[in-house]
Amino acid sequence: MRNLQINYPGGALNFQSASILAKSIAKENEVQEPTIISWHRRSNQSMSPCYDGANPDTWWEKYGEGNGGKLEVSVGDEYQFVVMDSQGYETLGEMPLRNLSDDSGNQYLCYTPILGKTSRKPTPEACTYLDEWTADQF
Repeated sequence: MRNLQINYPGGALNFQSASILAKSIAKENEVQEPTIISWHRRSNQSMSPCYDGANPDTWWEKYGEGNGGKLEVSVGDEYQFVVMDSQGYETLGEMPLRNLSDDSGNQYLCYTPILGKTSRKPTPEACTYLDEWTADQF
């Protein structure tokens, strides 16, 4: 895996700005369709993917390289990203799932073919309560 360091002389970057910068640099370095597969933030040792017991200094990098990462981009001293080229992968198209909230603000994951495309109200037949085990589709 190749490594690139971007020295960012401006003010502090947030995650979104750093990830956009990393993907644009990846494009300049022959990654046709850059996709971040894993990342690490040094200041608070956060990373993705993450699991209990994972070493934040190394796990994100091992995961990224082992799952198709071709380029590691470090943005300043704060962020590190493993980028893969997603060119050639099939796209999913329209997801049959979407998020809705009820009148009380509870969030649900709903299956559109049962619910209908125009309905904005979760139903028990088409929706499940959005909790820590349910993927958010935003």
